[in-house]
Amino acid sequence: MGSCPEGYLIFRADSDSRMGIGHVMRCSALAQACQATGGRALFLSRCTSEPLRWRLKAAGIGFMPLEQAHPKAADLDRTLVVLAELRANWLVADGYHFDPAYQRAVRAAGHRLLVIDDLAHWPHYHADIVLNQNINADSLGYECDPDTRLLLGTRYALLRSEFLAWRGRPRAIPDVGSKVLVTMGGSDPDNVTLKVIQALRRLKIPGLAARVVVGPANPHLKALRRSIQEADYSLELLTNVSEMPELMAWSDLAVTAGGSICWELAFMGLPGLIIILADNQLAVGQRLEQSGIGVNLGWHASLSPEHIAQSALRLLASPEIRGKMALKGQTLVDGEGTGRVMMLVRGHALRLRRVQDDDCHLLWEWANDVEVREAAFSTAAIPWMDHKRWFIKKRNDPHCLQLIAVDDQDQPVGQVRFDIKEGESAEINVSVDRQRRGLGYGKLILELATEEFFRSTPVRTINAFIKIGNIKSIRAFEKAQYMRVGPLTKQREPSVLYVRKRDDAS
Repeated sequence: MGSCPEGYLIFRADSDSRMGIGHVMRCSALAQACQATGGRALFLSRCTSEPLRWRLKAAGIGFMPLEQAHPKAADLDRTLVVLAELRANWLVADGYHFDPAYQRAVRAAGHRLLVIDDLAHWPHYHADIVLNQNINADSLGYECDPDTRLLLGTRYALLRSEFLAWRGRPRAIPDVGSKVLVTMGGSDPDNVTLKVIQALRRLKIPGLAARVVVGPANPHLKALRRSIQEADYSLELLTNVSEMPELMAWSDLAVTAGGSICWELAFMGLPGLIIILADNQLAVGQRLEQSGIGVNLGWHASLSPEHIAQSALRLLASPEIRGKMALKGQTLVDGEGTGRVMMLVRGHALRLRRVQDDDCHLLWEWANDVEVREAAFSTAAIPWMDHKRWFIKKRNDPHCLQLIAVDDQDQPVGQVRFDIKEGESAEINVSVDRQRRGLGYGKLILELATEEFFRSTPVRTINAFIKIGNIKSIRAFEKAQYMRVGPLTKQREPSVLYVRKRDDAS
């Protein structure tokens, strides 16, 4: 599979009052991940929402308008021209109108193609990668080209960067919930939002408060604004919202459509009542309920305000049910989806993720490996309790960045740690799993981690102190473009210092 170097990743996704904003929004998550790894993202889009276009541009994501969408010939013609002019290896196509003919033409022109899909509705998919992030994706039968790679399920859920900052934060579960988040997606042409607002009026919960998020393509804004005046509970109507993670953290319960927002809710540990607004949400709603993550209320036209109110009251009154839903949701969606996808698009053998609480034992085993201890400046074995205290301290240290390198099966390969010294420089520590040594992973981990560190911190210099006899580490650092400064003595051991500076450092 071809790589995607630090150039353009082109997205074809559209938005209007009929299709909503979901295709563009989930692509924006991948665009953010592209930018975070040093690339550039550009949307080719027929997008009728000015706020949505502004939101992409505010995030530094390029936007180029299209007047006509496929099957109009101008779409494909313009897309191929832009791909060629920008020398972009990859096109990401997200939309139900990008048929097999469109896909085949992109690949025939020599470009890589990632299709983001929900339905498996085409008889054949011509793509390098087909991505379906939904919980029911494994039940769909995809017919693809022989070299197509299928990425199926919520482990590939595309979460925007503003959500990832909330990873690992515990959720408070009050005995009686009183805060409700309502959102029916970007358009909601049938105004299901109003029905939910009416349902909440039937709840007799002290201090009930609802925040209603209305998408930029919603045609019923005037009617919804009138509903605020009629509400006998605290009701806020919010438009052009960019703080969805904060709203989800505030809420005790969400009432939402069965779209991509379900994976955001799961990641945030927010229980949800799922209302089906489109055929492609039916199986998602059913699987979410079967998995104990949400309650599937069914098709919107068949719902009464009374039924919505009863279901909401049951969850708000049960901390046990909400607590179980929160844990199951956070287990289902771990926030690593965009990293997994970008690893494949970039053509990398490894990717980096932040150290998690359950990595403590793994790091202890790696630290006590015989070769690791021999290469360390303190060669004594590390007792478990000492390591555990050290691990907790490092996890809470804002001047420490710890990363785990994993392969495409999420198997840990090695670790790297940066300890920042007074903001001017950092000391690096790296090790590779015993079974992966001698395969070039040390160099690769160093390259990826160094790039990540310089992108995410203002520190300009990384120092590596290596015992003079540690030939394997010396070779790995030299291959990763670290410069040898000279011999020294560290903790009474003959050593050598290797240094890497930012490219713009003097």
